[in-house]
Amino acid sequence: MKSRRAFLTALGGLLAGPRFALAQQAERTDRVGWLSTAALRTEPYNLAFVDRLREVGFVEGRNLVIEFRSAQGRIDRLPELARDLAQQNCDVFLSPGTERNLAAIKQASRDTPIVMVAIDYDPVATGHISSLARPGGRITGASLQQTDLAAKRLELLKELLPRAKRIAVFSDTSTAGQLEAVQAGAKRLGVALQVLEFTHAPYDYEGAFAESVRARAEALLVLTSGNFVPARRQIPESAVRHRLPSMYGNAVWADAGGLLSYAPNFSEFYRRAADQVSLIFKGAKPAEMPVEQPTTFELVINLKTAKALGITIVQSLRARADRVIE
Repeated sequence: MKSRRAFLTALGGLLAGPRFALAQQAERTDRVGWLSTAALRTEPYNLAFVDRLREVGFVEGRNLVIEFRSAQGRIDRLPELARDLAQQNCDVFLSPGTERNLAAIKQASRDTPIVMVAIDYDPVATGHISSLARPGGRITGASLQQTDLAAKRLELLKELLPRAKRIAVFSDTSTAGQLEAVQAGAKRLGVALQVLEFTHAPYDYEGAFAESVRARAEALLVLTSGNFVPARRQIPESAVRHRLPSMYGNAVWADAGGLLSYAPNFSEFYRRAADQVSLIFKGAKPAEMPVEQPTTFELVINLKTAKALGITIVQSLRARADRVIE
């Protein structure tokens, strides 16, 4: 009888051991410090990041805390918000958007790993990492190659409007590399650019559109900047009102009424960023984690906007469209 009780006691200890270990594991909570230049957490690509973390086992309210801060387009607030995040004992920082976002986080923290989503800058050319294959420090993430894509967007816009001679370009302090690529592309294509520079928030979009009309611009190219995100609906609506066919660097702009977009799948890249965050939670070193790059690009055409503008989409473009909004 004693031996039976001893056996049951030992068995109970063995069974309790894994439960105790699991309870200890469940008590661990990982923390992400997420600094956004302008976007809200409700943007589709931001939701994709959180969804992917959930899929790989990191769930808010259970074993994950997300400290989200948005500058809401006020770039001057980034250092202050980064310093706040640095006080939150985060295990990893997420830095999507502009280079100034990444710079603010680097300045505010010393050792915490950073996962970037480099929307409008080249992280190698700007010196933030050693190479895409081996970043070599505490930063990894994704680079969306927007500098190269900007010139391609101009080409597509010219293909749609072969007679266009002047194209307005919305640019700001975050898009210098893109603007250089577009200016070089414009020379090859034989088009003049009317560059409208936005330097201080809040941006005067209506004033810029009025200037474009006065200069007789025939189309609009909006360079890709996180600072333009708060006007994601305002800019396409104004473009239609001023009869300007418009091109963007994110499909959500076409969904909001823009005529064309050509870009990597942003939601997919934010999901990849979530995978990298999860690996860092598990002990991976950013220095050894290759930076992700896009391999496919999506051309989205909004036929409703084309109809409103009285534009017929040439067959060469429509045949290459990955998605058509009707």
